Amino acid sequence: MFAIVEAGGRQAKVEPGIVLVVDRMEADQGAEVTFDKVLLVETADGGVVTGTPFISGATVTGVVEAQSRGKKVRVFKMKRRKHYRRTRGHRTDQTRVRVTSINV
Repeated sequence: MFAIVEAGGRQAKVEPGIVLVVDRMEADQGAEVTFDKVLLVETADGGVVTGTPFISGATVTGVVEAQSRGKKVRVFKMKRRKHYRRTRGHRTDQTRVRVTSINV
């Protein structure tokens, strides 16, 4: 059984037991979170339910494992022969959520 959810403007395929990394959510470690923007669900008997765009009443629940930061991304700008060089860094705040159940 799997579902496709929208979290933080991105879509992700989730199954019970997997760890989903999403943009930072305002939740403490160990707190239960609910994703209510469910786009598609495969049921236990193999059928598929799709939404227009979301399935009403369907939710995916999970437990927050950690609040962390992502990998550093370096942004380098340069214009040749003009002595122009700029280096900037960027790290996104992330939340790791372990999916516990899919409810249709």
